[in-house]
Amino acid sequence: MSASGIAAGQVEHMLRQVTPGRYDAYEALLRALATPSGGQVWMLLWQGQAGSPDAQYGAMEVEGHGYAPCVTSAQELSASGWNRSYEVVDGLDAARTLYPGRYGLWLNPHAPGGGVGIPWLDLRRIATGLERQPAGPLRLSEPAIEIPQFYALLAQNAHRTPALRSLRRAWVQPALGAPYLAIGLDVYDTSPPAVDAVRAMMQQSIGAVPDGLPVSTVAMTDDYDPVVMWMRAHARPFYDREAHAPAAPAQAPAAGYGYPPAGRY
Repeated sequence: MSASGIAAGQVEHMLRQVTPGRYDAYEALLRALATPSGGQVWMLLWQGQAGSPDAQYGAMEVEGHGYAPCVTSAQELSASGWNRSYEVVDGLDAARTLYPGRYGLWLNPHAPGGGVGIPWLDLRRIATGLERQPAGPLRLSEPAIEIPQFYALLAQNAHRTPALRSLRRAWVQPALGAPYLAIGLDVYDTSPPAVDAVRAMMQQSIGAVPDGLPVSTVAMTDDYDPVVMWMRAHARPFYDREAHAPAAPAQAPAAGYGYPPAGRY
């Protein structure tokens, strides 16, 4: 079997392990798809031919979210009954193409049970590096832990950093891995000197964090980060150079995640 055949077989093997709640198996599927020069998928083309300028992926909608359908092997392509063109691409390339348009990837929608959907947020993780982003779905809330010394020092140092407009915070509980405190950095300026100044501000403040409490930062300019999107919608700044607005508690909204509802394909 060729290397690409082995990779495709690995994707199919991992796909068979995925069931609702098995986030470890789901992460293994993402890793298989993210394998460079492997993890291939057969993208179903609604129009055009593979490699042609007018080629266009198919599209489907599940619970208001868009997905591009694909199959995981030539055998699955035959089983699907698809009679239009297709394009074989690396899962990594498909992720890079789809996530900026907020489209996910749906694997084997013809299969019993409707296959498995990968939301665009996880395609972004594949495209940018799985280890760089927390594993979803995320549970997000206002932090309940009391660390007033850290927040006070952070706000004090932020006030001395002209590049920084405001600070927000969230408690992030990934599907896999330890929960952590996220600090949202809203800046006026993204030039290298400004970025260095904000990084120095965090380094000066981090010593006030209790031992064992993980802290991460996110840039509020990132339109694709789920933590940033939650902060924009639910977390008022705890430091605001312009308004000094206090934070207000908020609850994360419930949402489905990548599985078709009963009876839908």
